[in-house]
Amino acid sequence: MLKVLKSGLFTTVQDVGRYGYLNKGVPVSGYMDSFSAKKVNMLMENDDDAAVIEITMTGPTLEFCNESYICLGGAVISATLNNKPIQNYTVLKVGRGDILSYGKLKKGFRSYLAIKGGFLSPRILGSRSFFTSVTAKDHLSDRMEIPYDTHTLFEPKITEIKIDSFLDKTVLEVSKGPEYEMLDDKQLEVLFSKEFHISNENNRMAYQLVEQLSGHKVTMLTSATLPGTVQFTPSGRLIILMKDGQTTGGYPRVLQLSDASISLLAQKKFGDVISFRLI
Repeated sequence: MLKVLKSGLFTTVQDVGRYGYLNKGVPVSGYMDSFSAKKVNMLMENDDDAAVIEITMTGPTLEFCNESYICLGGAVISATLNNKPIQNYTVLKVGRGDILSYGKLKKGFRSYLAIKGGFLSPRILGSRSFFTSVTAKDHLSDRMEIPYDTHTLFEPKITEIKIDSFLDKTVLEVSKGPEYEMLDDKQLEVLFSKEFHISNENNRMAYQLVEQLSGHKVTMLTSATLPGTVQFTPSGRLIILMKDGQTTGGYPRVLQLSDASISLLAQKKFGDVISFRLI
């Protein structure tokens, strides 16, 4: 069992996601940065869909109640195990009563904690991912407990890896969305030649950008959306849907982020800069 002593800013359990329910209005959810989450699961020799803990900006304080092995990855946040500094992408053994604590955020925005066998929060609609109205909790709270299996004899094939950090990258690769052709030459020039700042309205549902394009008067029926869909509002604002984003929308869908670009964007916070490159 994992005990939550302090929950952090917004800490959740996430796996690969909840698929097959978009037509019922249920978002995919799942880890925002699939690149980092899959890497820590790989070091644990877990399947990609093993549940991890996703930590946003300010980390929790956690107590392990039985033996296992863990690995951290994603954002660079100062972390200690029993007050001893530990590094990302390194396999570590934990014992009964060990305390994992997080300190200052150094780079990125979301960190991931994997454990051997994955965290065993209840599986609902095929996924352990937290999401409002589907799971009992939408984030970890103080004194909460998350089960996991005991492992004492794990001998990992790889104990650590070096990652070419993508946390400093700012270019999001995108493809054309269904309503891409509505954009005029001036809007396209701004879209692909300018930089955009992340607004303070950013979360697991969507990221809004500060800079805007010239507005439009296009009306359309409510249509399907996906994680990574870039919506274009009549006022000219760009909204990028993320893993907990709505499954339909009435704004033109002008771009679609690749999965790699969703991971990159998930590591950006208020004030960070991004730009778009069409592929």
